Amino acid sequence: MKAIYLKELRSYFSSITGYLVIAIFLLVTSLFLFVFDGEFNILNYGFADLSPFFLLVPWLFIFLIPAVTMRSFTIERNLGTLEMIFTRPISHRSIIAGKYLAGVTLIIIALIPTILYVYTIGQLGETVNNLDIGSTVGSYAGVLLLVLCYVAIGIFCSSVTSNQIIAFLLAAVLCFIMYFGFEGFSTVIENDGISYLGLKYHYESMARGVIDTRDVIYFLSIAILFFALSELSLKIITQKQ
Repeated sequence: MKAIYLKELRSYFSSITGYLVIAIFLLVTSLFLFVFDGEFNILNYGFADLSPFFLLVPWLFIFLIPAVTMRSFTIERNLGTLEMIFTRPISHRSIIAGKYLAGVTLIIIALIPTILYVYTIGQLGETVNNLDIGSTVGSYAGVLLLVLCYVAIGIFCSSVTSNQIIAFLLAAVLCFIMYFGFEGFSTVIENDGISYLGLKYHYESMARGVIDTRDVIYFLSIAILFFALSELSLKIITQKQ
């Protein structure tokens, strides 16, 4: 698993993919938070907190994370190296885990510079460092758990097709449905309980600054579910060979 993890991580930074994802994420968030007028502009928000940033992140990750994961297994299938990996004394679970952790690591690296946003908002407040630390920490924890789910979804979509574009579109649609779909469906049928099944409900719950174990268990369950589906997909591919 370690060898696959390091290989995948190196592949992100030996090409433009890793740098491009990090640059796009930081550029877009910076422009929306500090330059463009609108609901995400912190300078016009009137409060010294990062709520606009944490509202923006799920939208960006719906597109950026599938762009990272779409090549995880599709490129292996196109190059014919997936069969070679299967012949090695390593389990399907370890193969998926290596690629999964590499994708998560890349997104975490992209998130690290956003700590500067916390410092900036702390300095711009009428009272210096008058920042809701609990809400900020809870929101970052929610983002990390959301990343675990999005990457798991992306890895699964990459395992079911040999076309990178299809893998990207499928992952983006699934991430959108898992985040926004249940809330929209609950509005249509006028049943608020349905929204509890979506990522958005639990993400917003953690953004309030209260890290509830039920929310954590929910995120981990979704990540494990799609991880297991990826393993099942690889086993089916192996049986067909």
